Formats: sequence, structure tokens, C-alpha cells
Amino acid sequence: MNQNQLKELPSVSEVLLECKSTKSLNNRYIAYIIKSELESYRRSAKKGILKLKRAQITQNILWEIERSTAPNMQSVINGTGIVLHTGLGRAPMKETIAKRVAKRVSGYTNLEFDLPTGTRGKRQDHVNGLLSALTGAQSAMAVNNNAAAVLLALNELGEGKEVIVSRGQQVEIGGSFRIPDVIKKSGCILKEVGSTNRTHLKDYEKAITKKTGMILWVHTSNYVVRGFTHDVSLSDLVLLGKKKRVPVVADLGSGALVDISEKGVPKDMLVQDVVKSGVGLVTFSGDKLLGGPQAGLIVGKKALVNKLKKNPIAR
Repeated sequence: MNQNQLKELPSVSEVLLECKSTKSLNNRYIAYIIKSELESYRRSAKKGILKLKRAQITQNILWEIERSTAPNMQSVINGTGIVLHTGLGRAPMKETIAKRVAKRVSGYTNLEFDLPTGTRGKRQDHVNGLLSALTGAQSAMAVNNNAAAVLLALNELGEGKEVIVSRGQQVEIGGSFRIPDVIKKSGCILKEVGSTNRTHLKDYEKAITKKTGMILWVHTSNYVVRGFTHDVSLSDLVLLGKKKRVPVVADLGSGALVDISEKGVPKDMLVQDVVKSGVGLVTFSGDKLLGGPQAGLIVGKKALVNKLKKNPIAR
């Protein structure tokens, strides 16, 4: 241990006095950063490898304070060529909308309060009518994100039961989140049908038993299988579901309400077209093609949506 090197370490109070731009920050947090940095320098001093003088150590700690207290979220220029980049915040929110949101969230709102009656309201009422009108669905609700929407539907309709999914639709999205993992986490049992490149209606029909809770149809929007392929249309699945009295849930992923292919974006399935197929529930994101805040949107049959609303994890 080199005592001379240890003497070069400033005290916490010395560094605090040198801080010029931390008036709006919590002193306990600043002190925590200082102590952590000093401990690192102290270990170097004990090993006899500390080469810095007190002034430089103090300056280094001040730089670390500045770095640690700077906002983590920064504006960036998207030069990737990917418009809806999940790593860059997905779709930018329109400035006028962002200002309206900021105005609302800077004060109290009637999130769950019925102003005409002065009694407790329901938060889903704010989106139910609008989403139903836009998609043609009987009812609607919103949750945190699309993964949460899928998890909620699985848990409510298929917990403890088998959920039938084509092998060719067991997608993985960013962050290594996979459909089989979501199904397992929801308390359901995955029942795979077909193969990676070919799945037929008879595969689904043979898989349906008394243990079946639902059929999950997943839109494979982030990859394409070409060549010797075959898939089952959603409308055929809906007919099978009605015949066997098994609900069919469609996970659209991004979800589109208007055709924007004329803007150079690949054409995607419209939510309202999926609703017309007669599917029980449709889940999709509010923060991608819709350009809104992160949200998982669920539209579909009123009886099924009402079930989801009553599920404890819907909160």
C-alpha cells in the first residue's frame, strides 16, 4: 500500500464543493457517485498503481458526475433506412400530438372518473368507442404493449389449456421474445401443428381436442418463407373455430388502419379486414404503423373483450 497515493484522494465534501451544475440534483445521488469513484481510486492506490494527482482525480470525478447525471434519452438522426426502428423509439410522434399529450399529463385528468356523474369511471371507455369505429369491431381495449395484449388473451382464454399455433408462425421479435415463451408464461400449453414451410387446415382440425383453449394465428411480418409453402387463411381458421367452438385470436404485430403502400412502405394487412374475417380477437401495436405511444390494442367480439377486461392482469 502506498500512503502517499492515498493522500492524493480528495474527500467527498471537497468534490461536492467543486460541483457547479448540480443544484437541481439530489445531493445523496451525487455523493453516491463520488463515493463509488473514490473507492475505485482507493483500490488503485492500495495496489500502488495510482498515478494521478488530487486535482486530476477531482476533475475525473466531476466528469463522471456530469456523464452519470446527463439525460439517458437523446435525440438521434435515423440513418439506418429502417423507418420503424424499434431501437430508436419506433414511430416518432407528431409534434402537435406530443404537445397535446404533454398538456394533459402535466396535470390531472379524468382517466377513471365520470365527469357528468361525479363517480368512478372506466379507463377503457376512452378508447373503446374510437377503436371500435376505426376497426369495425364490437369492442376494444388498450394495454401496455402488444406482447402484453397477446399474453392477456392467452391467459384469459387458454390458461391450463392447449393453444394451437402453426410451426411456421412461432415468431421471435426484438429482444429474443418468442411466441412459445409468451404462451408458456401465460399458463398455456403450446400445441404445434404443421411444419415450418407448410401447414394445412387438417393439421389444425386434428389438433383440436377437449383440451384446446384457443387457436393463435400470428402475422409473420418480420420474415417471409418462400418456395414450397402452404398456409391456412385466417377466414378458413375462423370457420373451423366456429365449427369446433374454439376462439381464434390474431396477433397482427404492427397493425395498420390505412394502406400506406403508395408511400413506398410494403403493404400490410389492415386491422379492419382481419376483423371482417370474424376472428374473435385481434391484437396489434399502437406505437408502430399507427405512430402513437407504446400500447397494445385489442379489438374483437364484445363477449371476449369483456372477459379480458375482467382479468386481474389487465390492470
